[in-house]
Amino acid sequence: MSALNDNDIYSQNYSTTDAGLGSYKPFSSPYLNFDPSYLPQTQPEFIFLDGASKQRGRFELAFGQIGGSCMIGASVGGATGFYNGLKATTLAGQTGKLRRTQLLNHVMKKGSATANTCGSIAVIYSAFGVFLQWVRGADDDLNTVVAATATGCLYKSTAGLRKCGMGGAIGLGVSVLYSLWNSRDKLSHILQLNPARR
Repeated sequence: MSALNDNDIYSQNYSTTDAGLGSYKPFSSPYLNFDPSYLPQTQPEFIFLDGASKQRGRFELAFGQIGGSCMIGASVGGATGFYNGLKATTLAGQTGKLRRTQLLNHVMKKGSATANTCGSIAVIYSAFGVFLQWVRGADDDLNTVVAATATGCLYKSTAGLRKCGMGGAIGLGVSVLYSLWNSRDKLSHILQLNPARR
């Protein structure tokens, strides 16, 4: 085989290197020489259908919301159950395997109950959100507020009118705060255009 020379296209951009083992030129493939400006520098780009919205809709977001709510509920419930189990087993004077079993029972019972509650609320909220988006043909803060209020009312509907109203009020308050936080840039822009502040 012939050695690499200065006219070789695979090594013409490299200088001779001396690493104590003699002179050599590193191998370079012409397929790896490319312009880095072709690579996206900011964020990944996704392929959308013609005329489709360039953000995920309520239906796509529902799966993540439901799963995230279940995980958060299980984590919070498990921590609460562990704390309650520690108190209960300490007061009862339990030790060893009996205490571990009681702790596991508290964690599993409270964690599953809280995960079920949070998951149910997320499913109802997502269903209302998807339905409102389909009926109105728009996905905005009004859908969020109406879906959260209806979720609170429906979730507490079996506990009487007062509890139903309280659930709706909690849903309304949380959704309004979320919508205000989500639209903080628009609000700051509106406040800057307010002629009363000039």
